Amino acid sequence: MSVQERIEEHFGETADLDRVRKSISKLDKQVGPSGAPRRRYRTIWISDVHLGTRGCNDRMLIDFLDHVDSETLYLVGDIIDGWRMKKRYYWPERHNAIVRRIMKRAKRGTEVVYIPGNHDEMFRQFAGMNFGGVQIRNKAVHRTADGRRLLVLHGDEFDTVVMAHKWLAFMGDAAYEFLMKMNVAVNWGRRAFNLPYWSLSKHAKRKVKNAVEFISRFEEAVAHEARLKNVDGVVCGHIHTAEERQFGDITYYNDGDWVEGCTALVEHFDGRLEILHWADEIKARAPKAAALQTAA
Repeated sequence: MSVQERIEEHFGETADLDRVRKSISKLDKQVGPSGAPRRRYRTIWISDVHLGTRGCNDRMLIDFLDHVDSETLYLVGDIIDGWRMKKRYYWPERHNAIVRRIMKRAKRGTEVVYIPGNHDEMFRQFAGMNFGGVQIRNKAVHRTADGRRLLVLHGDEFDTVVMAHKWLAFMGDAAYEFLMKMNVAVNWGRRAFNLPYWSLSKHAKRKVKNAVEFISRFEEAVAHEARLKNVDGVVCGHIHTAEERQFGDITYYNDGDWVEGCTALVEHFDGRLEILHWADEIKARAPKAAALQTAA
């Protein structure tokens, strides 16, 4: 008897579809809580989660972690927002759930590499150490399945504002915090009307000329560093803008964030890299779920 048949026998034909899916997920680790198959990748990169803030899209990240697996997981900085937590404490149970999911992966054999960023810079003093299976590094070099060498770093060292004038960075952080509060409010309203996630802050960044120019200069600086290190490409985070660009013989990847874009960079088993936009992935599930609900 299949897992699906066992669930139907236990709950009956009129069982709530969501309850059935969650039960299947617990019994069959190949299936996620939504009923969609779990995806397996060689490597996953995520960054800029900003646990400890209301702007963190914790529900969406939990959904992502419950639907993907990998041999290696890179946490590319700003996983915890120490800057914000110095001002006020905010840590809901969902943030604990995210930490538990990451630690469980490390315990089960996933290679987890944590590269702190500027918002969680307090962990940089532990570089070279291992906590519960999580390796802490300032930088790393990843070799893909097709033999390419990729430099992995957070990227804040290329942000001259952060490095030279930290007080100015904090001022900009305050303005950004206000924008993120608006982002949370907008999406609360959208959920009330059953509308998909939309990032106000991401939209604003694209409209501001200076922000666009800064992102471009940042990407060029990071690619230049990769060329100096004699690698084939670079993976970073920091600027909350998922991207893949070619700078001569250097491939630049940014895995984005889980505050605005809700994106991750993944490596397939053939060495091919892809940016996943998880809000789009969830949106694509909706018509299938509706069809299943109607059939039930």
